[in-house]
Amino acid sequence: MKPVVSVKELMRDMIDPISDNIFEAVGDEWSKTGTIEHRPRTDEDWDRIRVGAVTMAEGAYLLKVPRPFTPPGDENNSTGPEAEELSPAQIADKLQKDPVLWNAKIEALRNVGLAVLDIVKRKDVDELWDAAENLDQACENCHLEYWYPGERVLLRKLDQRLDDLYGKQRTDRTRPLGMNSK
Repeated sequence: MKPVVSVKELMRDMIDPISDNIFEAVGDEWSKTGTIEHRPRTDEDWDRIRVGAVTMAEGAYLLKVPRPFTPPGDENNSTGPEAEELSPAQIADKLQKDPVLWNAKIEALRNVGLAVLDIVKRKDVDELWDAAENLDQACENCHLEYWYPGERVLLRKLDQRLDDLYGKQRTDRTRPLGMNSK
């Protein structure tokens, strides 16, 4: 298999947009006029979610095809003393040192797609909430590892500040982005 685009472009042009079919399937909006509930109600709504799930499950495996991490000349925001992102070379080095971790992140993304396919078959609206959260976690966990790992340190500092402020009143459920350990 020969890739057409970089990982960054694959994420921007396929995986991220199709994830909205899952993320936007359920949700609540609050306004002055009341609450608007977003739920799949029609066969067309469920078809859109199914398309998202199939594309996610199949598309995730395209990340296993060796390809550049960014387009030529794109170095991410990876320069300067407090660079926000890893450079493509740093990402490639991480993958080379631990390909099992890269594949595990891909499997986590694929597993969400497979779970959503099952949810669509059963038309289980309640489970879509969990699936959207699982998708968010799969994406964010990979990004924190390969794209902007410096934010992990920031999140831990934030956790510590919240612990200092709220002490025992704070539970693991209130930790941002699933950061349950220090």
